[in-house]
Amino acid sequence: MSESNNIIEWFLQFSIHETINAFLTLFAVIDIIGAIPIILSLREKGRDVRASKAIYISGALFLCYFFGGNMLLDLFNVDINSFAVAGAFILFLMALEMVLDVDIFKYQGPTQEATLIPFVFPLIAGPAVFTTLLSLGSSFAGINIILALFLNLVCVYFVLSMTSRIERFLGRGGIYIIRKFFGIILLAVSVGMFIDNITKLVNRISA
Repeated sequence: MSESNNIIEWFLQFSIHETINAFLTLFAVIDIIGAIPIILSLREKGRDVRASKAIYISGALFLCYFFGGNMLLDLFNVDINSFAVAGAFILFLMALEMVLDVDIFKYQGPTQEATLIPFVFPLIAGPAVFTTLLSLGSSFAGINIILALFLNLVCVYFVLSMTSRIERFLGRGGIYIIRKFFGIILLAVSVGMFIDNITKLVNRISA
């Protein structure tokens, strides 16, 4: 009976506001619009990215990050608020990349398989998403984060399926502007996440 009550309570935590916030944060971090030039470049080199395969693998990694991340933190004796503060720094640096057109993070992994590497990892389901999911988990309800993940997977599938059409419709200038816009959103989210979690840490220490 208690298990069914927990499930009902989990669904009752649904919030459109939280879902939209989590969706926009993850959308900015995943940056599927900004990845369009990379997708086109891979295809020009004859290395196609399969939409369905990318979605399945990304979804599995997202769920592993979300449900298994806390166990990993417990293993290293790190609390969620401290991790969220560290995550806020990562998001801040990613936002600076998007807004200022600087290259801070270097992707130097193997590139033999275009769908898995480099598209799914590290472009879509890389360390930044892992950090973001655990950081969001310290502020948002689980059901809202799961819904935000699902909506982002839909967006990734849509972009992968219609990359050429989207590029023709938006143009390189349009893609550039959208990237800047979500960079500013990500910058604001990272500052808010830092303040929220640093406040919780200070309150816990002073209590």
